[in-house]
Amino acid sequence: MPLPIVLLILFAALLHASWNALLRVGADRLWSMTVMCVAVAIASSVIAVFLAPPAPASWPYAVLSGVLHVGYNLFLVRSYKVGDLGQTYPIARGSSPILITLCALVFAGETVSTNALIGIVLVSGGIISLAFRQRRLAVPSLPYALGTGFFIAAYSVTDGVGARLSGAPMAYTVWMCALWGVLMPLVYIGLRDTRSLFAPRPGVITALIGGLVSLLAYGIVIYAMSHAPMGAVSALRETSVLFAALIGYLFLGESLTVRKVLACVVIATGTMLIG
Repeated sequence: MPLPIVLLILFAALLHASWNALLRVGADRLWSMTVMCVAVAIASSVIAVFLAPPAPASWPYAVLSGVLHVGYNLFLVRSYKVGDLGQTYPIARGSSPILITLCALVFAGETVSTNALIGIVLVSGGIISLAFRQRRLAVPSLPYALGTGFFIAAYSVTDGVGARLSGAPMAYTVWMCALWGVLMPLVYIGLRDTRSLFAPRPGVITALIGGLVSLLAYGIVIYAMSHAPMGAVSALRETSVLFAALIGYLFLGESLTVRKVLACVVIATGTMLIG
C-alpha cells in the first residue's frame, strides 16, 4: 500500500478515536450521536453544492450506506448502554476488518497479499483480545457488539464499491453522509421527540464538533478504499484503538495495563505488515 495512503488512514484513525472519545463522555449518547449527524448533514450539504454529483451507478450504494450507518449508530449506542464498553467496543471494531476482507472478496472480487492478510488477522486479534480483561465475556452484550461489527463491515464494503463506481469519491462521501445525517435525526424523532433533540444542552458544541471530525475521518477512509484493498484499509483504520487507549490514559483517567500494551504491540505489528 502506498505510504501516503497509509499515513492518511492513520490520521483518520486518530480522528476516529477522537470523536469516539467525545461520544463516550456524553451522558445521553443517542442524543449526542444524533447531534453529530446533524452537523454531518449540514456540512455535507454545504460541500455538495460545490461538487458535481457522483455517477448514477453509485447512488444505490450511497442510499444503502446511509441506512446501514443508522443501524450502526443505533447498535453502537445500545452497546454503550447495555454492555461493558471495554468488551463490546473491541469485539465490534476487531471483528470488522476480517468481515470486510471476506465481504470484499465475495462481493467485489478483491484479494490481498499474504503479508496484508496476516497483518489484518493480527490487528483484529489484537483488538479483540482487549475484550478479555476478565475471563468471561458478558453474554448479553455480545449480540450488540457483533451486530455493530456487522454494520461496520456492511457499510464499509458498500462505500468501497460505491466510491469506485462514483468516479468522484469526495462527492460520493458528502452525498452519502448528507443522507445519513438526515436519516438519523428522523429516527431519533421517531424514538423520542423533536423537542428533546433541539433543546439546548451543555454538550451540544462538543457533539457538533464530533460530527465534523467524524465526517473528515470517514471521508479519508472512503478515499483510501477507492485506492487500496478495503480489508487492509479497515484494519489500518481500526488502529484507532491504539489512539483511543492513549487518549483514555491521558485525558479520561483510564489505566494502561500490561495486557493493553501487549495488545497494542500486536496491533502495531499487524499495521507494519499491512503498510
